[in-house]
Amino acid sequence: MSLSALFDPRGVAVIGAAREPGKVGHIVLANLLNGGFPGEVHPVNPRASEILGRPCYPSVRDAPRPVDLAVIALPALAVPDVITECADAGVRAAIVLSAGFTESGPDGAALQRELLERSRSAGIRLLGPNCLGFLSTHHNLNAAFAGGMPPSGGVAFLSQSGALGTAILDRAATDGFGVSHFVSLGNRADIAEPDLLSALESDDATTVIAMYLESVGDGPRFLEAAASAVRRKPVIALKSGSSDSGARAVSSHTGSLAGSDVAYEAAFRHAGVIRARTVQELFDLALGFSGQPAPSGSGLAILTNAGGPAVMATDAAEEAGVPMATLDSDTLAHLRESMPDAAALYNPVDVLGDASPERYRAGLRALYADPEVHAILVLLTPQPMTDATAVAHAIIEEAATAPVVTTLACFMGGPQVEEAIRTLTTGSVPSYPTPERAITTLAAMSAYARTPTGPRAVPTTAEAVRRDTHAALERAIADGRTFIGEQAGADVAAAYGIRVPRGAVASNLASALDLADRFGYPVVLKIASPEILHKTDVGGIEVGIGSPEELHIAYDRLLDRARAYAPDAQLDGVHVQEMVPAGREVIIGMDRDSVFGPLLMFGLGGVYVEVLRDVTFRLCPVDTREAERMISEIRAFGLLRGARGEPAADLDAVAEALSLVSALALDMPDIQELDINPLIVGDAGEGAWAVDVRIGIGGS
Repeated sequence: MSLSALFDPRGVAVIGAAREPGKVGHIVLANLLNGGFPGEVHPVNPRASEILGRPCYPSVRDAPRPVDLAVIALPALAVPDVITECADAGVRAAIVLSAGFTESGPDGAALQRELLERSRSAGIRLLGPNCLGFLSTHHNLNAAFAGGMPPSGGVAFLSQSGALGTAILDRAATDGFGVSHFVSLGNRADIAEPDLLSALESDDATTVIAMYLESVGDGPRFLEAAASAVRRKPVIALKSGSSDSGARAVSSHTGSLAGSDVAYEAAFRHAGVIRARTVQELFDLALGFSGQPAPSGSGLAILTNAGGPAVMATDAAEEAGVPMATLDSDTLAHLRESMPDAAALYNPVDVLGDASPERYRAGLRALYADPEVHAILVLLTPQPMTDATAVAHAIIEEAATAPVVTTLACFMGGPQVEEAIRTLTTGSVPSYPTPERAITTLAAMSAYARTPTGPRAVPTTAEAVRRDTHAALERAIADGRTFIGEQAGADVAAAYGIRVPRGAVASNLASALDLADRFGYPVVLKIASPEILHKTDVGGIEVGIGSPEELHIAYDRLLDRARAYAPDAQLDGVHVQEMVPAGREVIIGMDRDSVFGPLLMFGLGGVYVEVLRDVTFRLCPVDTREAERMISEIRAFGLLRGARGEPAADLDAVAEALSLVSALALDMPDIQELDINPLIVGDAGEGAWAVDVRIGIGGS
């Protein structure tokens, strides 16, 4: 249902309006009246005839129509009945400020369910309960229990914390950005982030969407709405609760590394949402995106009157992956004509400490004309001969007439640059107090400009394969199993096109000898037990078995170790597997996140994966292009690409295996976790082998 009654109501009723200043119902009513809302505002209170000069009505049913929006500030127990009255009055949206619902315990949760049922049956969209309210500067609507109206602008803020929301509103004017809408989400009984992202995506008054999140209720719906919004405008999220202290206990490598924050990180990347790490960074990014366009390319030029800050900015740019532009010959010629002989011209361009506004202007003109320059950072420190405010005016004027180039400023100092910073803010040129904060913002803007927007081309699997695999997993679950055997896991992987060595489980020595003869020596032997999951921990693998005599010895040795390690464990025998050529060892894993679904992992494999933690994650689906990006992100990528004359590993085979595991995870919701560790990767063109496949199963 539309949120138009929330964003642009014709009339508003304040139910629970109060005569006493300081009460919630009084503050909200005063905010509505003082904010200049053009529609009708009706106080509702059966014990008053007039509040703040407005006629007061005993019930919303008695208020003049139309009343599209009701703001409710009553004790929680009274709210469900009031929603029924709102339905009779034709109300289409309600903001419930009242606390005492899910956040207060089981009784409150039951009351919230009743409230939601009544609002849905009446077709009323519900914001809250237990929220701060809503405001829209573009409709002069302040239906919030907060201070006055913030400056109008293009940043829409959604907050799951009312307290942080008040700070955001208070900081907007100080930090120099305007607000289009502010929404306090409260308990999110009905209206949640996906609804608001969809509404703000098409809202012409909003150019940037910023969010403070503590959790997401419906992960797939959030991802769909966020990805759609990102195609139209930047979406920034500050997510709290990044520690893994509450992560569930899991037995797979992937699960043990995939804390809840990892899933959120992958979800934001998947949708193209820009993550802010701190409140300050949230404000910095909002300021940057609301003031300037994202860069159309990668070249950064720095214009400065101080060498030290320019070096700091250059270092920060390199660390953030923002390339410095190589200035072309025409640019250098123009700079030589307009700059003193002592000026440094080769980016950073240092116009020296005595730089006048005209010298800054000349430098800007030369840089704006350079086709390799897509972003400019203007640095200034207060010097006796530098008129900072005049320089600020020069930046604004040159930026207004130049090609579309992202322009940020860093005016460092205190009182001597305050007026200049205000001037820059008025002219939509964001200024930051340190070079590092400016570069962090620019890096985020550049990343947004590179956000992929096309669909992912994931492999398709034959219906028969999906049907047979699903049936096999269902049988294992019906038998009460939480993991399927290694050979069964290899069979599932092979069905999906993942290359696995030949192998089978031998229940006795004679069978093991027959299998080795069939596969050909050398072979690998592994303990086959559903209760011994990490075989290396118990010495449960013997490699390079080259003869029947060696196999006999290794077979007995493995069984002895298994019985010593886990005397009561079920032993199915020994898994006999053909030995594949040596290669690099990597890991591919999947853990099914409870909010966002299958989470794919890639990293350096073997026994050290949890020690080195050289891994990267993505939400599924992952196609081969995204898989290639995953591969390139690990610190050990140089080893895979080929180092010191070694040949490159078959990275195409790794990318294909990642995309196939992604398809398997999406097709089979019964698979809760999966590890291929190791995936042995041959040289380029030789392929890769999944030599150990572990699959954990359970209900979805």
